Amino acid sequence: MELTRTLLRWLAAIFFIVAGTFHFLKPEMYLRIMPPYFPAPALLVAISGVAEIAGGLGLLIPPVRYAAGWGLIALLIAIFPANIYMLQHPEIFNFPVWTLWARLPLQGVFMLWVWYIALQPPHAEPRHSGTAR
Repeated sequence: MELTRTLLRWLAAIFFIVAGTFHFLKPEMYLRIMPPYFPAPALLVAISGVAEIAGGLGLLIPPVRYAAGWGLIALLIAIFPANIYMLQHPEIFNFPVWTLWARLPLQGVFMLWVWYIALQPPHAEPRHSGTAR
């Protein structure tokens, strides 16, 4: 079970680090999905990119993993308005509408994934008394 959790942790770390890096390589993509009522969109894109990279790296460092997990969950909540904005204005984006709907519950799946790999304590191994029952 811990091997699965470790593999999922590495997968999440890579996902968040790559996604965060794209905030700097392709900022226009993230600026397009930023709701217009948010101030300083370029700054918010940069901050969220740094947070994704830091959170992804933090998942791999045991002493900060718990804090990284909560930080990534907070980030996933913070970016949820961008998903709603995309759904409200599908004509702006080149995605099928069903994918915009699918993104909404997918944020919850990502949060559960982060919770499982960073916040949920490992399961204790069952103790055996050494005698047959």
